[in-house]
Amino acid sequence: MVNWQAHDVKVNLVLLCLTANHQNASFEILEKLSFGAQDAARVLVAANDSVCGAVVLATCNRFEAYLELSGEADAGVDSTIQAMSAASGIDPRALRATVTVMSGEDVARHLFAVSSGLESVVVGEEEISGQVQRSLERARADHTVSRELERLFQGAARTSRGVKTQTSIIGSGRSLVRLALELVASRVTDWASTSVLVIGTGTYARTTVSALKDRGARDIAVYSSIGRAPAFAARNGVRDAPGLIAGIAAAGLVFACTTRLAVTSREITDTRRRLVVDLGLPRNVDPAIAHLPGIELLDLETIRLHAPMEELSVANDARAMVGDAVSRFVADQAIAPSVVALREHVDALLEAEIARAARRGDDGATEAALRHFAGVLLHIPSSRARDLSRNGHGADVVTALDSLFGIRTTLAVEANENTA
Repeated sequence: MVNWQAHDVKVNLVLLCLTANHQNASFEILEKLSFGAQDAARVLVAANDSVCGAVVLATCNRFEAYLELSGEADAGVDSTIQAMSAASGIDPRALRATVTVMSGEDVARHLFAVSSGLESVVVGEEEISGQVQRSLERARADHTVSRELERLFQGAARTSRGVKTQTSIIGSGRSLVRLALELVASRVTDWASTSVLVIGTGTYARTTVSALKDRGARDIAVYSSIGRAPAFAARNGVRDAPGLIAGIAAAGLVFACTTRLAVTSREITDTRRRLVVDLGLPRNVDPAIAHLPGIELLDLETIRLHAPMEELSVANDARAMVGDAVSRFVADQAIAPSVVALREHVDALLEAEIARAARRGDDGATEAALRHFAGVLLHIPSSRARDLSRNGHGADVVTALDSLFGIRTTLAVEANENTA
């Protein structure tokens, strides 16, 4: 005889996001935060036992920590601020006054918008979706991503792909690199005869070289402080600069897009007129060189000030898609504990039957058949539960599970109380 035992499922997990970005923080603060970004997720998980998972997104204009907590949100915020402060050297009070804290549904809405390019310095920035994906991959490698954060970031990836394919906001070429080139264009009379040095061999360097070629630049050299320039030059059809000082001396236009300070007054050996574009965070170029004769410096702060207005109709379409995706995510999140509890309930019964079969000398055939049957049995109610939840009937699902199986989640309890 099957023992149908009612059980409660306690759900007290909280999604949290702490964000410092170009809208609420200076580039000086973002620069300092970026120094500790590499190990930030591991530090955040280690700093507080209530942090179940962490994914850190660090780009040239934002630093964001996405957390899943098993306790109170306030404690998670405090521990995160302390960890970020220790890693960056920023006073915790100043950091707390700078960052914006989001929880629950707002976390999904923010990340989905960020990944879709709606929160960038330039709306529709092409690079951001890849950066979001790489932050998830880094968290996986560091074993800091939780189940809910995995689901959150997978949802963000699906949303950004949908926005990219169904609107024109992404792929329109209005990335940070291309915006910088638009600002540079007024100073360049002939791209084909302009000598360009690109410092760096990463994603921004590849994007920069491609955008320069689109403009008509032909004389492009690349420099890497860690010896990657020859291979990069061969792959991208450019020259390998003989050295940083020599490369700068030969160039009329310099793009710095690496991960460290590369250009100071020591690397400028003449007064030839040249434009230096700093796309790096941390800064690749010492701001003091702007005071040297012949040097004009264009940095991220300046690029941000010249960011064009949104194309409102396209942006609104993209935001509507993000809103729909968030609604689906929240509906699935509400029903997930009940679906998980149902699966655990059936799994417990399944294991009991498999154990009975084993005692009777089963050769494995019965176990395989039972496991297949359980999977087929659960597929339809699980899918149906998600569909109902997305259509506003999640409370009905959890009430039914409570009535039929004695599975009580927080939502089920609230639904029963509301209908009493």
